[in-house]
Amino acid sequence: MKSSIGLGVDAPKEACEDVNCPWHGKLPVRGKVIEGKVVSSKSALTVIVERKYAHMIPKYQGYERRRTRLSVHNPPCMNARRGDRVLIAECRPISKTKSFVVVSKTKGE
Repeated sequence: MKSSIGLGVDAPKEACEDVNCPWHGKLPVRGKVIEGKVVSSKSALTVIVERKYAHMIPKYQGYERRRTRLSVHNPPCMNARRGDRVLIAECRPISKTKSFVVVSKTKGE
């Protein structure tokens, strides 16, 4: 098990055999680190994470609400479920739509 993946988060207590796990496999993480909420966990090893943010409209000098939904790889050791707040990190493309992996789980809302 790796002691650190370079993001300053603690390793999970459970172990897994997933090769696409940043902690127990050989998947390097690099690039963006995003926090979001899991809105769907129906697929095997995949969760949908939603991130809400404000976008500035210069013409009106105001903000509009936007959201982004990302397909994220969910290793068995993380076991993120609907409602959990998660920290995700960018990695190499795992599939057509998955280029992020769950690296840490925080309390749900």
